[in-house]
Amino acid sequence: MLALRLTRAARLAVQLRRLTVAAASAGTGFLLLCALGHALAHPDAPGDGALRLAWCTAPLAATAYLAVAVARTDPGTRPRPGLSAIGLGPGRLMAVSVVTTALSAVLGSLVALLVFLHLRGDLAGLPFDGDAADSLAAGLPLPAPATATLLALVPATACAAVALALRPTEPRRPAPTSAGRRFGRFGAYGWGAARETFGTYGRYGARLRPQAAPAPAPEAPATMAATEPAGAVGTLEATLEAPAPPAPDPTADPAPAPAPRRPQGTGVLPWGVTVLAAGLAVETYAGRSADPAANGVPAAGVLVGWALTALGLALAGPGLTHLCGRLVQAVRPGALRLLAGRMLMEESGRLGRPLGVVCAVASAAWAATVLYDAGGPPFGPLGVLGGAVVAGCTVAALLTAAVEARQERADTTQALVRLGAPPRMLRTAAAVRAGALLALFGPLTVLVAALAALPLAR
Repeated sequence: MLALRLTRAARLAVQLRRLTVAAASAGTGFLLLCALGHALAHPDAPGDGALRLAWCTAPLAATAYLAVAVARTDPGTRPRPGLSAIGLGPGRLMAVSVVTTALSAVLGSLVALLVFLHLRGDLAGLPFDGDAADSLAAGLPLPAPATATLLALVPATACAAVALALRPTEPRRPAPTSAGRRFGRFGAYGWGAARETFGTYGRYGARLRPQAAPAPAPEAPATMAATEPAGAVGTLEATLEAPAPPAPDPTADPAPAPAPRRPQGTGVLPWGVTVLAAGLAVETYAGRSADPAANGVPAAGVLVGWALTALGLALAGPGLTHLCGRLVQAVRPGALRLLAGRMLMEESGRLGRPLGVVCAVASAAWAATVLYDAGGPPFGPLGVLGGAVVAGCTVAALLTAAVEARQERADTTQALVRLGAPPRMLRTAAAVRAGALLALFGPLTVLVAALAALPLAR
């Protein structure tokens, strides 16, 4: 009920993002049902049907990726102070996000089923003069278990991705120091280096700590014992017998300064380049050793190579964005370039992956266009629909990540305005960031597309 109320009370922009998830789910579900219909209409070619079903994993992954991006920017399920007191902790908010995603995905799957049944002629007459009967298995009964399984695949994948991305995580414990194990209070566990307060001697494990040797007491002058009365002498002896506090060791290493926070995902740039090279190699091998399948469906090796290429660009995206920010503020930067570069470095973990995925999709579309111009197989309506679903999901995810980044830096922008920064400079800094990203990822997209289309066009 809470998920339904949050869905009804959401703003227009949030509703549009959820409708985008529903539309992507409808397109992916329709492609899955079309693969089922083709397998029913051609029982003598099971390999072709399996290949069509395998190519449906690309829009399925794109839909799940978009669902995660939309769930991250949902203001209704964002953690706020005081929600845990009424039972809405991080786990419960994650469950609400999963239910909201399930509602959008199930709506899209139902729309896909209605459109599929309409095109088959089960609801009314057969439209388009029966031109789509070959891919929809018109006139053949649909197996209910297979249809339900394929329709439930999109909501299940989207919900699993959202639950995995938004799962509550505990803060990392500090790394253990080189010193020995220290025991704190009863029931405490860890490597705490802080000194205990008064009264901890009698607690658990206090006697196990090595005691510091007391400093040698200075000898009292002989005249002091002779001139002081008995009570004063006893007080002086007690004072001299008390252990002095240990002196600080000048040779000990000072406490390490806290390391600067590095944006997430910037340390995997070499792995991204490696996976990208592996994907291009697989595409080259698949293009030289195997011919495209019948009915214009590319071979499975092309799918594997494109998936590796997309994964490599997604892994390398944050590092490339961070490098772009460093290049913007290089060589004696002014206030404008310094602001634009710092923002790019700070938002590299959030914007890098969507930029890498968009770069991969654009390079695949460019390679497909080059292949078609070189006399390759024509694109059918289902291929165009699959490409539109993948491209739409990646672009929508990039725009959603940009909205999330703008929400995160809203406090910083307000602070800059209060300090006297003109709004024109902030807009110019945003334009500089966009131009720098386009100047870096544009040639990269063309290069990857040329390398991917080179073996396929032969």
